[in-house]
Amino acid sequence: MAISLYDMSVPTYLQTIGAVSGFLEKGLAHCKECGAAPGEVVEHRLFQDMAPFSFQIRSVAHHSVGAMEALKSGVFNPPGKAPPLDYAGLQALVTEAKGKLEALKPDEVNALEGKDVAFQFGDTKIPFVAETFVLSFSLPNFHFHATTAYDILRSRGVPIGKRDYMGRMRIKR
Repeated sequence: MAISLYDMSVPTYLQTIGAVSGFLEKGLAHCKECGAAPGEVVEHRLFQDMAPFSFQIRSVAHHSVGAMEALKSGVFNPPGKAPPLDYAGLQALVTEAKGKLEALKPDEVNALEGKDVAFQFGDTKIPFVAETFVLSFSLPNFHFHATTAYDILRSRGVPIGKRDYMGRMRIKR
């Protein structure tokens, strides 16, 4: 069975984005229950040399919606400077990313199969074709940042588990 570019990317992003949205909700509920300020979570990091929670959530959006936009344009850049977001702003960013992914049509994405795309930062360009960009760059980064965001919430005592990370699986109907 062959798998299309759409099937390997968009439903996978949506499954995890849905999970991220869910564990963000649980994180907010935990803050309210414990009397903690959600803003403390936004800048929390597991280790001093790691990016904070806000960067992890931004990167989930960037490596999903941004990756799909890169397939169209042929270039993927690291995220630029962005204004700070509070917890609600991060939740809105995830909701917006989900909506943009849901709007993508299989034929539109599949038409990009085999297209050249490069990861570009400064003068450095790393060349890919659409499929290898998604499989070897975009999805690993996407899952890394989603997992790190999950781990930050867990480290703060949010009662989430593996099922919260897995999201809604695409089971046989």
